[in-house]
Amino acid sequence: MLLRGTCFWWLLLVAVVAPVDAEDWPQWMGPTRDNVWHEDGLLESFPDGGPPVVWRTDVAGGYAGPAVADGKVFVTDYVTGDEIKIANFERKNSTGVERVLCLDEATGKELWRHEYPVTYTISYPAGPRCTPAVHAGKVYTLGAEGNLFCLDAESGEVLWSKDFPNDYGAKTSLWGYASSPLVDGEKLLCVVGGEGSHAVAFDLNTGNEIWKSLTCNDQGYSPPTIIHAGGVRQLVLLCPDKVAAVEPETGKEYWRAPYEATSGSIIMSPVVSGNYLFAGGYNNQSLMLKLASDKPDAEVLWGNESKHGISPVNVQPIVQESIMYGVNGSGDLMAVEFPSGERLWETSKPISERPVSSGTAFIVRQADRYWLFNEQGELIISRLTPEGYEEIDRAKIIEPTNNAFGREVVWCMPAFANRKLFVRNDEECICVDLAAE
Repeated sequence: MLLRGTCFWWLLLVAVVAPVDAEDWPQWMGPTRDNVWHEDGLLESFPDGGPPVVWRTDVAGGYAGPAVADGKVFVTDYVTGDEIKIANFERKNSTGVERVLCLDEATGKELWRHEYPVTYTISYPAGPRCTPAVHAGKVYTLGAEGNLFCLDAESGEVLWSKDFPNDYGAKTSLWGYASSPLVDGEKLLCVVGGEGSHAVAFDLNTGNEIWKSLTCNDQGYSPPTIIHAGGVRQLVLLCPDKVAAVEPETGKEYWRAPYEATSGSIIMSPVVSGNYLFAGGYNNQSLMLKLASDKPDAEVLWGNESKHGISPVNVQPIVQESIMYGVNGSGDLMAVEFPSGERLWETSKPISERPVSSGTAFIVRQADRYWLFNEQGELIISRLTPEGYEEIDRAKIIEPTNNAFGREVVWCMPAFANRKLFVRNDEECICVDLAAE
């Protein structure tokens, strides 16, 4: 009896301390779409010279982060001979080819590619913005001009496709289509644009339209986001002229709240803590909503407070224990209290010695640490608490190859999968080993 009891407690201990199984990163913001990395067995600090690069593979231009699933890495890019470094608010036509590349996760070797001609009419025309979504043997990609594809993940065969401007009369936003599609049950939820079709649900297997919903003055850049509130699932859509929630199965509108984005710049996915939802964009366009607990509804708690909340540009905020951490449009990393919006602290250290316009450091939480990837191509291990920012270590892993506001940048969200990091610039996609020895 004693032996069996000892074995029980030993097995329980092993179960508690055993590393989390390797995990893919199959879509925007990871497997649970919340920028939480669930693995352990990772480096506590970087070795001399930085973490080892497992492989490097040539790619062309783009901001779209890679997706990692089932032993493959999916990344999209844009090949053109035209100038891609233009002014922030300038539209300039360029012609080229968008590509979907499938790489072997272990070696970086190209397994297949799908490519198609496209004319860009956008600012920052380096390439696609949307992270592919991989699900049940298919990969869904959305290009910068609204070309949606469903591809067989094994072969690259086109199973179905859509052209948002042609199919829905949508006009491409200034900075292109940037709302990464969301797989929800048997549906693919996309921000499309056009009259009555701001959001559209497509059948995953056929591409047939299931429903369409809402008209907005521009599609903006915020990805479709599912939340649970008021006893139901809600699809929340951040539009440049409103925040709205619809029923995910039908597109029926639940509620809306007024919002006015500066230059159409609403980019983040909404974040929720308790019964509160935050949306924010450039130039202090912040909005805190209180969600009803007994039905799908919301009311404005506060908005457009210059010294409250965060004005995110490129970086998705993340909430832990009623504290939101995010990078403001000024380039400062901030801690903000829910639901008051009070700023507890701010620092420019992860990105620069001083604040910079649209400063960028992508944020992922892993256990009690945060991994930051900044626009200089540096990976940072840190701790973020209500008391402040603590930097543990940093290492340069990739070069910035584009520019913004007169400085060199790499603006691409990495994928964190199978104890490795996968990231790209406009010249290469790399795999970096972050496993502990």
